[in-house]
Amino acid sequence: MIAVGLRCDAGVTMGAGHLVRCLALAEELLARGCRVALLGDVGSVSWTAREIDRLGLPVVAAPPSPEALALTARRLGLDAVVIDSYVTDPGCAAALRAGGVTVLAIVDGDPRGQDADLYLDQNLGAELVAPPLPPGAIRLAGLPYVLLRDSVRSRRPSRPRPPSAPGAPSVVCFFGGTDPAGAAPVLAGMLAATGVPLDAIVVSPVPAEIPVTPGQRFRCVPNTPDLPELLDGADLVVSAAGTSTWELLCLGVCPALVMVADNQRLGYDAMLARGLGFGLGAVADLPSPAAISTLREALTSPSRRHELAARGWSEIDGDGRVRAADALLAMTGSR
Repeated sequence: MIAVGLRCDAGVTMGAGHLVRCLALAEELLARGCRVALLGDVGSVSWTAREIDRLGLPVVAAPPSPEALALTARRLGLDAVVIDSYVTDPGCAAALRAGGVTVLAIVDGDPRGQDADLYLDQNLGAELVAPPLPPGAIRLAGLPYVLLRDSVRSRRPSRPRPPSAPGAPSVVCFFGGTDPAGAAPVLAGMLAATGVPLDAIVVSPVPAEIPVTPGQRFRCVPNTPDLPELLDGADLVVSAAGTSTWELLCLGVCPALVMVADNQRLGYDAMLARGLGFGLGAVADLPSPAAISTLREALTSPSRRHELAARGWSEIDGDGRVRAADALLAMTGSR
């Protein structure tokens, strides 16, 4: 039995994107009979804690120093460690490898100094660049390696969804596992400001007061692990241009994207350049007349929504975690 540690964190301010993609990989590894443990601070978000419990994953505090992390990996009998973190000491990967542990670093462009055996960059267009790698290292890049949970993969339609039925479009507005930028209430207000009849679900840790117009219906719900069920079949999803974008494409729903962090700029620009969604700009610049106009176009153009959703569906097949697990276990077995 191969033992794998997942070094990641989640929290109200940093969000849950790193943890969510690690949980997707954990589901694949557990299905293959691996032993999996989480290393980090992941217990401050209630719905993620429930997901960790559902999978039966032990959670171990991750010491900050590379040497101490390597000792923890040895104590736990780990054969491999996945590092998915913007805050982990850059020397951790090298320290783990020196102790005979295979390291997979999940990155978003910048490897942040981690000297790993494998690198996984699941971002759109990542396969078009070739950064220098340590000797013998392997890079897994682009949308074929997107890590998606069972709850998303099981809902992927076998073909692009048909065009929307006539009537008020169904909309979901959500911004990651914790919405650290407080974007959901802002975008909900912008949806209302379009004046277009709609049926919207707003996922937000803070209930929003929304000044609706005739024909509009809004329902606010707290963050939930059942988000893919809410997204399934939505006519339009207003969301951050982060890791959840790939869930939308896999599900074949049309996204309207907002940048809520500086590191989302490249992905946002690439999505718009490939014609995979509507662009609303940076959250710091919202609300704006231009973004409200774009939302109005998205809400009133079912043919355009269908075109974008079908194009996105064709980009992600949902098996990225299978390919990533194949590479990780092969590398671990060879060592």
